[in-house]
Amino acid sequence: MEWGSESAAVRRHRVGGERRDGPAAAPPPEREARAQEPLVDGCGGGGGRTRKRSLGGSGGASQGAGTGLSEARAALGLALYLLALRTLVQLSLRQLVLRGAAGHHGEFDALQARDYLEHITSIGPRTTGSPENEILTVHYLLEQIKLIEVQSNRLHKISVDVQRPTGSFSIDFLGGFTSYYDNITNVVVKLEPRDGAQHAVLANCHFDSVANSPGASDDAVSCSVMLEVLRVLSTSSEALHHAVIFLFNGAEENVLQASHGFITQHPWASLIRAFINLEAAGVGGKELVFQTGPENPWLVQAYVSAAKHPFASVVAQEVFQSGIIPSDTDFRIYRDFGNIPGIDLAFIENGYIYHTKYDTADRILTDSIQRAGDNILAVLKHLATSDMLAAASKYRHGNMVFFDVLGLFVIAYPSRIGSIINYMVVMGVILYLGKKLLQPKHKTGNYKKDFLCGLGITLISWFTSLVTVLIIAVFISLIGQSLSWYNHFYVSVCLYGTATVAKIIFIHTLAKRFYYMNVSDQYLGEVFFDIALFVHCCSLVTLTYQGLCSAFISAVWVAFPLLTKLCVHKDFKQHGAQGKFIAFYLLGMFIPYLYALYLIWAVFEMFTPILGRSGSEIPPDVVLASILAGCTMILSSYFINFIYLAKSTKKTMLTLTLVCAITFLLVCSGTFFPYSSNPANPKPKRVFLQHVTRTFHDLEGNAVKRDSGIWINGFDYTGMSHITPHIPEINDSIRAHCEENAPLCGFPWYLPVHFLIRKNWYLPAPEVSPRNPAHFQLISKEQTPWDSIKLTFEATGPSHMSFYVRAHKGSTLSQWSLGNGTPVTSKGGDYFVFYSHGLQASAWQFWIEVQVSEERPEGMVTVAIAAHYLSGEDKRSPQLDALKERFPDWTFPSAWVCTYDLFVF
Repeated sequence: MEWGSESAAVRRHRVGGERRDGPAAAPPPEREARAQEPLVDGCGGGGGRTRKRSLGGSGGASQGAGTGLSEARAALGLALYLLALRTLVQLSLRQLVLRGAAGHHGEFDALQARDYLEHITSIGPRTTGSPENEILTVHYLLEQIKLIEVQSNRLHKISVDVQRPTGSFSIDFLGGFTSYYDNITNVVVKLEPRDGAQHAVLANCHFDSVANSPGASDDAVSCSVMLEVLRVLSTSSEALHHAVIFLFNGAEENVLQASHGFITQHPWASLIRAFINLEAAGVGGKELVFQTGPENPWLVQAYVSAAKHPFASVVAQEVFQSGIIPSDTDFRIYRDFGNIPGIDLAFIENGYIYHTKYDTADRILTDSIQRAGDNILAVLKHLATSDMLAAASKYRHGNMVFFDVLGLFVIAYPSRIGSIINYMVVMGVILYLGKKLLQPKHKTGNYKKDFLCGLGITLISWFTSLVTVLIIAVFISLIGQSLSWYNHFYVSVCLYGTATVAKIIFIHTLAKRFYYMNVSDQYLGEVFFDIALFVHCCSLVTLTYQGLCSAFISAVWVAFPLLTKLCVHKDFKQHGAQGKFIAFYLLGMFIPYLYALYLIWAVFEMFTPILGRSGSEIPPDVVLASILAGCTMILSSYFINFIYLAKSTKKTMLTLTLVCAITFLLVCSGTFFPYSSNPANPKPKRVFLQHVTRTFHDLEGNAVKRDSGIWINGFDYTGMSHITPHIPEINDSIRAHCEENAPLCGFPWYLPVHFLIRKNWYLPAPEVSPRNPAHFQLISKEQTPWDSIKLTFEATGPSHMSFYVRAHKGSTLSQWSLGNGTPVTSKGGDYFVFYSHGLQASAWQFWIEVQVSEERPEGMVTVAIAAHYLSGEDKRSPQLDALKERFPDWTFPSAWVCTYDLFVF
C-alpha cells in the first residue's frame, strides 16, 4: 500500500508510533525503499510532511524528535552569537580613529582644535544678542582668523567679513511658525586661490548656544574644527581650484536664522555650489552623515572617496527627514532657500547631556575631534579641487544608497541601481519559493497550505507580542513609573525585550505542540525559514516600491539568508540540525545580523535620549516598547525555525518570563530611578523655569488681569512627580490653567511646542522688573482699499521675543509684513512669530492685515508679546534663583525671566 493512500488517522498513528519507538526502531524495508516519497495530508492533520528515512538519512518525524537540538545549547549558542556580534559593533564604535592624532605639517591637529574649543566654551553660554556671543566670541574668532591669515601660504588669499543681516522667513518646523531677526552676526571667511575663484564650497558651524549651556558639542567643537581646517588649508602648498567659504554663524539656535541671513543676503552666497554643515545631536563620539543631497549623488561619492573615518547611513537620512525627530539644522535653509546640495554631519553619542550645562569641552574626546577634523579637511580639499563642483547642476540626478561598514569604508551606489539589485534579489526568492509552492501536490504534500498556516502563526506571534509589551508599557506609564530605563537601558531589554521573545516562543510552541503535533521537526524548520524569507522579501518589495533607499537593509536580510539556505540545504537534508549545519547557518547570517545590530545601536543611541525631552504627551515607554518589539521581531525572524528544531522550549520560556516578571516588579516598585547626577555619566531631567509677569488688556486698552509666577515645564512624561518630594509646593494643586481666549493658553512659550507639553505648573511669585522692559504699541490702524484692516505695531525689548496672534470668529489674517507675506498658522490655529536681535537693534515695526466678514463686539484679533531675558542680570530674580537652587542635582533647570502682555484689537 502506498503512503499517499493511507488515511490520516493511520499516518498519525504510524508517525506517532515512530516517535515513541525512537531511532532504535528499525524501519521496515518497504518504508526504507520509499524514503523519498512525501506525505500528503491536510493543513490541520499534522501528518509528517517528509518521509522518515533510515537512520542514515534526513531526519523525519522520529529523527526530529530523537535528535533535535538541545534547548540549553541552542539558547546559549544564540545568546553568545548575538553577544559576540554586539561586542564587534561596540569595538567598532569605540574605534574613533584608525590612527592617533598626527599633528604633522599639512595634517589636522586635534590639540590645536581643542585649544580653540576650550577658549570658546570658557566664555560661557552664548545666546544670540548677548555680549558673550556678539562681542567676546566674535572677537576671539576674528583674532584667531587674523593669526591664521598671517601664517597662510602666498598661494592663497583670505578675505574676512562680519555680516549683520536682518530678515524674515516662515518654516514648518514644530508645527509651523514665522521667524524674524535683526542685526544678528555672521563671521565669514573666504579662502581662495590668489587669482580668485568663481565657485565655492561652504563649511558651516554656529558659535551661539542655547541659554544656560556652554555648548561645547553644539556647536563650539565644530567651529574649532573649522578654524583648524582653515589653518591647515591656508598653510598648504597645494593650490585650490575653488574657494572654500567658512561660515561661523551666530544665530542657529534661534531656529536657523543666521544661515538664512547669509544664504539670502551675503554677496558670496552666489558662489556656493555645495556645502558641509557641522552639527550635533549628542556629545562627542562619531560624527554621522545623516543627510545629503538633494539628488546630488556626486557629493556622496566625494565623501566616500575622501573621508578617512567614514560613518554614514541613508537610513539616518530617511528617518531624520521623515520628521519623527523633533530637530532641524541649517541644512534645511541651504537646501530650501539656497537650492544648494550639501552634506549634514552631527555627533550623535550621549544625547542625554545635549543642550545642558554638562555639554563641556572635557567631555569631548580628542579622538572625536581628530576624526571629525580628518574627515572635514579631506572632504573640503576634495571638493575644492574637484572639477564637478564648477558644474554641480549637471550632476543633479537621483538619490544615492550609502552606508558604512563598521566605520571602515562606505558602500554607495545610485538608487536606480539599488532598485535593480533589490528586484533581482526578489526574483531569486520567487524562483526559490515558487519551485516549492507551484510543484504538484503529490510531490510537496501540503507545503503550500503549511506555508500559509505558518505565516499566519508568525504574524499572530508578532502581533500578540507587540500587544503584550504595549499593555505592559501602558500600565507602567499609568502607575507613574515611566522612563525607568532612562538611566539603566538594560531594564528596557529585560522588560520589553524578554516579553517579546517569550511571547513569540510561546505562540510557536503552542503551534508545534497542538497544531503540528506529528509533523517532522526538520520539515517545520524549513517551512518557517521560508516564511521569514518571504516576510523580508515583502518588506523589500514595499520599501523599493516606495522609493526608499533604506530598502537595501531588506535586500541584505533576503540575499544572505537565501544564499546560506542554498549552501546548507544538502547537509540539512542529510544530517538534520547538527553542529555543522548550525555553524554554517550562523556564519551565513553573520553579515545581516551584524549590520542589524550596528543600526539598532544607532537607533537607540539617538532615540533613547530624545524620549527624555519629547514632552508630556508622548508616553516614552510605549514608544520604546514598540521599537524594542520591532527590533526583536526582526532579529528573531530567522531563528524562529530553531523553535521547531529544538527538543523543547520550556526552560527558555520560563527563564525569559522570570526575567520579565522580576524586572516588571522592580520597575513597579520604583527600584530604577530614571535620572542620574553621576559626574562621569549624568542623565538629568530637564526643567524650564520662567519667572513671568502677565498683563491682560481688554478692547479699550485697560488692564483687566495681572499676575505673576514661576511657570514650570518638565520636558518629559513624568512631569513633576519626582520633583514634588524635594519641592512640595510644586504639585498638582498649582497646575497651570489655560486661558481659553488667549493664544497658546496665555503663556510665554519660547517656541511653539505647546502641543507637546500640555502639563505645566504655575507657582505664584512676586512681579519681575527688568531694567530693559519691553514696550509694545499700536502705531496705526487703517482701512485698506480692499476692505481689510491694517494694524501696524512697534515693539522694543530684549534680544528674544515671541509674538502671538489669534483671529476672532468672523476675522481672518490675510497678509502681514513677515516671512513671504502669507501668514503661517502654528499647530492649533494660532500664529507664532519668533523674534531675535543682536546688539543695538532698532525698534521692530511690522503690520498685519485682518479681513473682517462681520463686526463682533469682542474685536478682530487678540495679540500678545512675550519678552524673554536669556542673558545678563535681567535673566535672574531672587525668587527664581532660590527655587532653582532647591532642585535636586539630577535635574537641569534652565531658568530665565520673562514678561507677557496681551491686547485685543
